[in-house]
Amino acid sequence: MIRIKICGITNLADAKAATEAGANSLGFNFYEKSLRRVVTADAAQIRSKLPKEVEAVGVFVNAKPADINSLRAFVRFDAAQLHGDETPDIVSRVASSLPVIKAFRVDANLPFSAFDKFSDVFAFLLDGVRAGQYGGTGQTTDWDFARRAAASRRIILSGGLKVENVAEAIRIVKPYAVDVASGVESKPGKKDHVRLKEFINEVRRAEQQLEAPLANPT
Repeated sequence: MIRIKICGITNLADAKAATEAGANSLGFNFYEKSLRRVVTADAAQIRSKLPKEVEAVGVFVNAKPADINSLRAFVRFDAAQLHGDETPDIVSRVASSLPVIKAFRVDANLPFSAFDKFSDVFAFLLDGVRAGQYGGTGQTTDWDFARRAAASRRIILSGGLKVENVAEAIRIVKPYAVDVASGVESKPGKKDHVRLKEFINEVRRAEQQLEAPLANPT
């Protein structure tokens, strides 16, 4: 099953809409410069009301491991997404206490060898690039690069995904999971519940199409 992560959750209504539509995990952004930053107390309250099977992911940019652990204890998130310029040492320190998703902004200069430096991570998230921003840009990732990466690594595809293109992205990349924020929003930090449900339905339809040839071999 392709997992679905809805990122940039800032309020309970959006969290409920996402989980009811079938999201597997929700992302809570603690980066102070993000338009989708969530207040710690609000994140904890939302987390307490999530179904047990839905994972909460704390999203951080160049945060100290001690600060991540402190927030984890309060909010009780299940994994940390490191979306900045974290070194392999920092990632290893965080990964010693909880699963880590290491994000990469994919451009022409990113080599495949970059993944090899981060042996402790649970998955790699591939995002689009916009100068001066660490994520949530709405810029599409290089799907061919992601496809090649997904052949041997657990890849979460992000960057510019929306209702209109997520099925094609899944057919090409065949990722472990997809991640969306701006593609299902009416404005930064506020989800469009109709678009959110349509997005998740598109993911499941694409998933069924991928599985169909396996179920009916010729």
